[in-house]
Amino acid sequence: MPVDYMGIALLLGGFLLLMGLRVPIAFALGISSLATTLYLGLPLLMVAQRMVNGLNTFTFLAVPFFILVGNIMGEGGISDRLVKLADVLVGRLRGGLAQGNVVASTLFGGISGSSVADVASIGSIMIPAMTKSGYPAGYSVAVTVTSSVQGVLIPPSQNMIFYALAAGGLPISTLFLAGYVPGVLLGLSLMVICWFVAVKENHPVGARYTMRQGLQVIGNALVGLFTIVIIIGGILTGIFTATESAAIAVVYAVLATAFFYRSLNRRAIGRIFATTLTTLAIVTAIIMTSSVFGFLLSYLRVPALLADAIFAISENKAFVLLSINVLLLILGMLMDMGILILILTPILLPIVTKVGVDPIQFGIILILNLGIGLCTPPVGTSLIVGCGIARINLERTVRSLLPFYGAMVVVLLLVTYVPALSLTLPALFR
Repeated sequence: MPVDYMGIALLLGGFLLLMGLRVPIAFALGISSLATTLYLGLPLLMVAQRMVNGLNTFTFLAVPFFILVGNIMGEGGISDRLVKLADVLVGRLRGGLAQGNVVASTLFGGISGSSVADVASIGSIMIPAMTKSGYPAGYSVAVTVTSSVQGVLIPPSQNMIFYALAAGGLPISTLFLAGYVPGVLLGLSLMVICWFVAVKENHPVGARYTMRQGLQVIGNALVGLFTIVIIIGGILTGIFTATESAAIAVVYAVLATAFFYRSLNRRAIGRIFATTLTTLAIVTAIIMTSSVFGFLLSYLRVPALLADAIFAISENKAFVLLSINVLLLILGMLMDMGILILILTPILLPIVTKVGVDPIQFGIILILNLGIGLCTPPVGTSLIVGCGIARINLERTVRSLLPFYGAMVVVLLLVTYVPALSLTLPALFR
């Protein structure tokens, strides 16, 4: 079958043109896909079928539940309690507030599964607290946004569900397990950077707590953190699936915030459902249109063409992975993470599996790459939110971000070339 370069140009060029005109992503995907379908002479009924098939999976039901549980816990004040818990654990170290910021992001990532939600919740507390204690505003934002990337790696990550859908139905529980070690490794590497900067800049030591105060803070936070036990423990023991665990976690989150923390009221509940439905509507539209877009990419043999281009240079596994990492880092600077996962997975997954990379490991590589993009101008969503909280421009944060970028790239290379970091934990529980 000859290559239809006109069809490829219409599909990809039309999408990029509409994106440049600031057309919403879902419409850009849908319009470019529809125009390409008409050009290729394919039946329009296929477009509707592909859109429906994109959502016709039990796994997708986990998405609204995970979004909802994250919003409930965030609105219910769990972020405040996690910040206090992190302060108890590491606050007495040099640069304790920065260290606590990273730990709080680690804990909150295990509930929200979202980098942007992490920055909005933890950042609204930690960034003002750090600047008030004498930390530079740019540094405070840098710590917050880079540590929030743990949220896309540590379960329950919504982006892992998107990858599982785009990859043709990989097991969610295996992906969740695969993200733990890289996520924790990322957090530890950022804490090392925080320590070096704290020693160099003589950052202040955090507050000390008495034993009684510490136990009280820990006990208060553990009620919220039990959500993680429900989600992961239920999946690993086989009591329920990822979707069922998400639904049960919603019920538990409502009970914990309404009756234990007593932080939910009618207005809060209204905001929670409004935010959840808005986010879900956007996600649903993107998944439906990207399903058609991905089918047309395969129909036009774009993955095969890209693979031929890479393999024409070298078929060495290390080179192929390095090339894909560079491509993902560049694209992550320019486009939103979720849409890139849905578009790029059908293209890149056949390439990496051809050189012997496990699809589970590649999912972690892909998500970490695009997570770094969330902290990178000009479209870094998490970075923009962090700068908005601190009320500073992007330029003031870039210099402070550089050492943290270095740490994230080192972790990315380790995850890329040391498969055991992603695959050992799933193998143990398999």
